[in-house]
Amino acid sequence: MISPALLPEGISFPTDEESQKFEKIKTHIHTNSEEASYYVANEIAELIRQRQKSGKKVVLGLATGSTPTKVYDILVKFHKEEGLSFKNVVTFNLDEYFPMKADSIHSYVRFMREHLFDHIDIKKENVNIPDGSLEKEDVRDYCAAFEEKIKKAGGIDIQVLGIGRTGHIGFNEPGSSIISKTRMVRLDRVTRLDAASDFFGLENVPSRAITMGVGTILSAKRIILMAWGEGKADIINQAVEGPIRESVPATFLQNHPNCDFILDEAAASDLTRVNTPWLVSECQWDDTLTKKAAIWLSGKLNKAILKLTNEDYNEYGMGSLVAEIGSAEHINLIVFNELQRTITGWPGGKPNADDSNRPERKDPYPKTSLVFSPHPDDDVISMGGTLLRLVDQGHDVHIAYQTSGNIAVFDDEVIRFLDFAKDIQNDNEALQKQFKEVRAFLDQKHPGQVDSPQIQQFKGLIRKGEALSACRYCGVKEENAHFQNLPFYETGTVKKKPYSEADIEQTYQLLQKIKPHQIFAAGDLSDPHGTHRVCLNIIYRALDRLVKEKAAWIKDCYVWLYRGAWQEWDIADMEMAVPVGPKDMQRKKNAIFKHQSQKDSAMFPGNDNREFWQRAEQRNKKTANKYNALGLAEYEAMEGFVRYHFM
Repeated sequence: MISPALLPEGISFPTDEESQKFEKIKTHIHTNSEEASYYVANEIAELIRQRQKSGKKVVLGLATGSTPTKVYDILVKFHKEEGLSFKNVVTFNLDEYFPMKADSIHSYVRFMREHLFDHIDIKKENVNIPDGSLEKEDVRDYCAAFEEKIKKAGGIDIQVLGIGRTGHIGFNEPGSSIISKTRMVRLDRVTRLDAASDFFGLENVPSRAITMGVGTILSAKRIILMAWGEGKADIINQAVEGPIRESVPATFLQNHPNCDFILDEAAASDLTRVNTPWLVSECQWDDTLTKKAAIWLSGKLNKAILKLTNEDYNEYGMGSLVAEIGSAEHINLIVFNELQRTITGWPGGKPNADDSNRPERKDPYPKTSLVFSPHPDDDVISMGGTLLRLVDQGHDVHIAYQTSGNIAVFDDEVIRFLDFAKDIQNDNEALQKQFKEVRAFLDQKHPGQVDSPQIQQFKGLIRKGEALSACRYCGVKEENAHFQNLPFYETGTVKKKPYSEADIEQTYQLLQKIKPHQIFAAGDLSDPHGTHRVCLNIIYRALDRLVKEKAAWIKDCYVWLYRGAWQEWDIADMEMAVPVGPKDMQRKKNAIFKHQSQKDSAMFPGNDNREFWQRAEQRNKKTANKYNALGLAEYEAMEGFVRYHFM
């Protein structure tokens, strides 16, 4: 077992077997991806040690992508701090893009070296990664030899997997056969869209790949599939609880005798035992579960909450709830009133009013509000209506733009701004020189190539100017716009550095300077690029320090988490819902439009082709419609928040 000293604070491995009535694959649910990664890394390390004692080798099947990186980090830590040796380990990677040179920044050879192989004592000859540099006519024979090499090694002992949104494992896309072997495949459009940000555009993503087949994967003695985040919840539900079908290749894993899914709570959120536990077994009812159950039942039956009956609750496994509380009518009123109390047009608190049933306090008034925006447009995209309301109601609103967002600016935007500056100052020799240097660099730039520091600076200035324009439109004072440009982000690539003490210190100093009464931060952990998640962790660490230091102002500060362009909070989780009327929705869109470099076509749109203003508007309207369907007041749109209790 790993040393307790190496475990992050608060981590414990779950041991209790939970009811898995609907699940066809054994699943382990962990609080977060870090805890889950330790669980997986520990199992791998234990097998390596056991085999070393008996002089035997271990054959590992390895995956790439963001999901297993923490596992690799932990294995490296075991090697460096506990002396775990990898000299008896043979590895086979699942896949590689084709064509792909080994030294490309996009290659899985480079990925595995950076995350694992360059930091451990594994023998070079024991590392096997599909070769994406082959001539096309040589691929078939190479794949057959790859299969034979796995057999000669004794077969794979532990195969590590992630899962794509299409349900692909490796690059086995929908339609793959259960007996398929290592081969070249054509990538699904969804898979290519998910990879587009890493390649700086869909047009740069290879359309083919070499991958182990489903049959190859199923021949492993042990399979561990990992998934993190709400974005994987739906496909995990299909893979674990759905029927076996070729359209979701991960469902083939239901046939394996020794396969476990290792999930964080977010990825497991659509499993029946998590989402609707009353359908699985008797529940320990508390206020949160009662609220969730009533909202679910209302949606299931398409009835307003106040119309639900005893029979409705009994029919859907909630008879014990009725027995415990007394009647459906009583349950309905409790939940209805709780939902109604989340709705407020006063996100900064309503002065001179009874605040006992309001999400925010009436005092002090006006408040100092600090909005953290991971990218320069997240503030208006995610909570623009609330931001406008805070300003309109007289609060002192500050916005902290945590990163420059420079990698999301198209090259042509830099040329456009320099053209303008050059024409205005055509006699400025220094500017003319800069213009020529920038054009020369961009004319020869390869897809994914890191911008020069000069161009990174220009792109950051473009986004800064757009953010200031949005601030002016919303009525936020320019001096209240704080551009942090946190160091972790400034790599010029999609892949960022881990956050450090410098990031935390900068955030800590800003908090100490402003001393806000309320903080708004992005709780959008499904952000596909991870920046939101990192930015939130930095805020949490800064708050932890303030709490330990017993800063006088911190005890009176509320922290509200919003979600961004990727996903909305569940209604059952929302603790504050701010209505946005038609006029304010138009004002919110106008503020989003100020970010012109992100208009029409964003650099990293994710898997959603809609523009950010369209996503925001439709998401806010959907939230309002859900409240309306539950029988509450009908609004044009709503923005939802969850309170983070850090004390």
